[in-house]
Amino acid sequence: MSRKLAGLLATAALATASAWAQGGGGKKGGAPAMRLTSPAFADGSVIPEKYTSAGQSISPELDWTNVPPGTVTFVLLFHDPDVALQKKLDDVTHWIAWNIPGTATKLDEGIKEGATLPDGMIQGKNTRGANAYMGPGAGANGPEHHYTFELFALDTKLDLGPDTPRAEVMKAMEGHILGKAVWEGRFHRQQ
Repeated sequence: MSRKLAGLLATAALATASAWAQGGGGKKGGAPAMRLTSPAFADGSVIPEKYTSAGQSISPELDWTNVPPGTVTFVLLFHDPDVALQKKLDDVTHWIAWNIPGTATKLDEGIKEGATLPDGMIQGKNTRGANAYMGPGAGANGPEHHYTFELFALDTKLDLGPDTPRAEVMKAMEGHILGKAVWEGRFHRQQ
């Protein structure tokens, strides 16, 4: 096989894999990928102080569309990937919640602290040990940090209690992820 043909085949394979990863399944006209948004701030922009530890530290409203068929529940992870805790792969978990009903299309602003909410959503422990949202708080002396909301659509309900560590939640999701959407903001305290 010539190098040119091998290169074309590799390019086609990568394009197909990318289409599958984006939720398109490699088909023209496939279902659009799940989308996560927030009216609180634009994707990639600075997170308003109200939603940070420098302000009220309340969770922003999050909305999503294009939910994959067969979704039973959602998992939401909000974390700061710019930090490596204790020189490991772990970063700062600002919020983790699972068993968000598959019929939901949003989380309202200001979700209260508590392990299990009336709709069945379970809030796991953030890095500080609270079953709640923890607003961004990167120090003023360093660069802005990137804070990432990741929403996963699952084909199952997770049989996990509110004290389950993040790593175990992520492991329990394996083989059940139907779709994923991401929304990112930036923040660091002012001098």
